[in-house]
Amino acid sequence: MTVNVSVLPRKRSGFMWTSLLTYGVALAVAGVSIGPVIYAILGGFRSNAQINAHPAGLPSPWIWQNYGTALTRETFWSAVGNSTIIALSSTVGVTALGVCAAFVLSRYRFRGREGLYTFFVLGLLFPATAGILPLFLLLGRLGLTNNYLGVILPQIAFGLPITIVILRPFLTAIPGELEDASLIDGASKLGFFWRVLLPLSKPALVTVAVLAFVGSWNSYALPLLILQDASLHTLPVAVQEATRSQYTQDTAAILAFTSLSMLPALLFFMFAERQIVGGLQGAVKG
Repeated sequence: MTVNVSVLPRKRSGFMWTSLLTYGVALAVAGVSIGPVIYAILGGFRSNAQINAHPAGLPSPWIWQNYGTALTRETFWSAVGNSTIIALSSTVGVTALGVCAAFVLSRYRFRGREGLYTFFVLGLLFPATAGILPLFLLLGRLGLTNNYLGVILPQIAFGLPITIVILRPFLTAIPGELEDASLIDGASKLGFFWRVLLPLSKPALVTVAVLAFVGSWNSYALPLLILQDASLHTLPVAVQEATRSQYTQDTAAILAFTSLSMLPALLFFMFAERQIVGGLQGAVKG
């Protein structure tokens, strides 16, 4: 009895230290990730004099003019429209093509299936920046520079590997009995895909859609090279142009502009956070 009583506190103590270490690392990572975002948002409510005097201080007083100025700039709303068109088109294309490819790779058996899936997996190892120059030359020959399609099509291509990697295990985990039952009820393969598979795959579809949208919204290198016309610039490129314009010395205005450019992607990600977790859990289990 004495031995057992002495062992229990040690186990609890070890569990406590492990939990504290885990939470400590999580808080440190969260601080490093969220810290710059909070700094940019608060910096937009400060004046340049406040930032120069106390770079890490809080707004005192709070200045709303920086955000008001950014919201009244025509270039901001033009960039918002361009980013929205490109991000939504890329998201729809990645999700639609990805779920179709994942459906074939998960529910059909054919020669070379695993090799084709491996080809998509290897696409995760190819950095998009490594293919920027040849891609730019190719799009130039196709006449797709200064064109939304010049950004949308490559983003769809670069987004397909991660989309298929997430969706295929999820679709594979759906029981085959459901497919047999739907076929017995008179549904075709396409009917099973549309009426049964897609509704059950909602968490995974939301996951890949959010990842595609955020990735497209934050994309910088490709729009910078392809969309050379200022009227077609997306928000990340517009922010970069703002730092080189007459607002170069206006740090507070740039921080406000940057904060507003991040807001749609952050809200979209926060809105679908639970669906993302569910989709990733289903992919891991599959």
